[in-house]
Amino acid sequence: MTVGVVLMTYGAPSDDDDLPRYLSAVRGGRALDDALVAEMRRRYAAIGGSPLVRITIAQAAALERTLGAGWPAAAGMRFSQPTIAEAVSEVVRRGAERIVGICMSPQWSPLLMGGYARELAASCERAGVAHALAETWHREPSFIASLAASIRDGLAQSDAFVLLTAHSLPRRVFEAEPEYIAQLKDTGERVAAAAGLEDGRWAWAYQSAGHTHEEWLRPDLVDLFPAIGASGATDVLVAPVQFLADHLEVLYDLDVAAAAQARAAGLRYRRIAMPNTRPSFIRALGDVARGTAASALSSVA
Repeated sequence: MTVGVVLMTYGAPSDDDDLPRYLSAVRGGRALDDALVAEMRRRYAAIGGSPLVRITIAQAAALERTLGAGWPAAAGMRFSQPTIAEAVSEVVRRGAERIVGICMSPQWSPLLMGGYARELAASCERAGVAHALAETWHREPSFIASLAASIRDGLAQSDAFVLLTAHSLPRRVFEAEPEYIAQLKDTGERVAAAAGLEDGRWAWAYQSAGHTHEEWLRPDLVDLFPAIGASGATDVLVAPVQFLADHLEVLYDLDVAAAAQARAAGLRYRRIAMPNTRPSFIRALGDVARGTAASALSSVA
């Protein structure tokens, strides 16, 4: 049986002219505030545009090489091209009889990520192929090991206080799905243990709170910088446990905005390398794909 793998993430604007369309799609078609468009345009310009689509395509290609014959893989975006439907069509054209979908977030939230599941299901139904979705894989041992290795690599450069981060959420989302936050923190604790981080050497924080007036989860990582500096630490190493590629929330929110505030607090800022196409991470994706196929597709006629 040939099993196609579709890696799914949210995508990125193709260029400056595409930004308003992209932001509107992400916001469910709601009207855009001119100030928000201007600010996001400034941020994308500061990082030279998001590499997320290019990296996810490269991850799919690396995964296909790792899995070997009989496992065509493609990348599908929810809010830009190539779309999820296009990715499904590509792997079916290349012989896929069944499809495994992997949302490029190890933790699973039906509220936040249900759209990926619906688009994958609809696309596979149109293509006439059975599919399975890898939902939560935040405890996948090979993923935890890969992330922990990145932290150890970062600490080899110099001693640092480690901040494990995840994207902040409105409190209303947390109250509706507290299990999602529990998964995020579970990942953080497992990664800290695998990296050998002792208590008092690391902390949990959020990042990238949205541009809305509602309450978002805290602490934001920048809120912790003054206390970290006051403790005697000179370096801070930021390690996202949810993001799997370089994109706006990493290259701007962390490397530009947070880095500036770290320096203002007297700290040297560093960040671990994102998983991207790191071989150990691609092997982890392979474990997720094989495991999902074995458990969910093996009995499909």
